[in-house]
Amino acid sequence: MAAIRRADATWSGDLATGKGTVSAGTSGLFRDLPVSWASRTEAPAGRTSPEELLAASHAACFSMAFSNGLAKNGTPATRLAVTSDVTFDKVGDGWKVTKSELRVRGTVPGIDEKKFRELADAAKDGCPISGALKGNVALSVDARLEK
Repeated sequence: MAAIRRADATWSGDLATGKGTVSAGTSGLFRDLPVSWASRTEAPAGRTSPEELLAASHAACFSMAFSNGLAKNGTPATRLAVTSDVTFDKVGDGWKVTKSELRVRGTVPGIDEKKFRELADAAKDGCPISGALKGNVALSVDARLEK
């Protein structure tokens, strides 16, 4: 059975000076988060951006995929701390999401650094958000095991 999730956005004005909001339509966990063009290309100034929301999605998706891979390896994680840095850059005449750089620090008993990095790379490639980005956005993962 397919899972469908909804988000809602509103926008008023033109691109450069307009503003809008975004809300989690399915869960209702966030409502009316402010967005603007400036929050995408300059300082956030208390507003979010599609790229920040994409970074959150990628970090969450990767952490779940990596957790699953570690558990299937017989080495479940005690803790994974994941960050995604999504880059939005001017390319030619327009703007584009160019990369998502994942960083993971993990406490995982019973695994060595090599296997940890191997499973992190597999999670980067196997996470559904990575799948949606693959071919359009450069993906990388920096994985380090913490003792």
